[in-house]
Amino acid sequence: MAVKTIAGAQVNVTEEGYLEDMTQWNNEIAKEIAKEIGIELTDKHFEVLNYLREKTIAKEALTIRSVGKSGIVSIKELYELFPKGPLKFSSKIAGIPKPTSCI
Repeated sequence: MAVKTIAGAQVNVTEEGYLEDMTQWNNEIAKEIAKEIGIELTDKHFEVLNYLREKTIAKEALTIRSVGKSGIVSIKELYELFPKGPLKFSSKIAGIPKPTSCI
């Protein structure tokens, strides 16, 4: 575990940069992580991020298919919002652990 300063806050991150503690997350941290990845967040991004956080808190497994069936975005839209790795990077920006389905 490493400590990293993101949006002026000291947060604990894994070797891959995922937050260790979901409670350290906020919108400003999300924006800075997204900026590092090359994504500018919109309201639609935040809808997806909040959905991912809710499902993680509920201990539900996350997959691209489940997000596509959420009614928030289609699978195609998820790829458009997070083109470099839809579930991998959306999870990182959402401040949740890396999904087991991600390589």
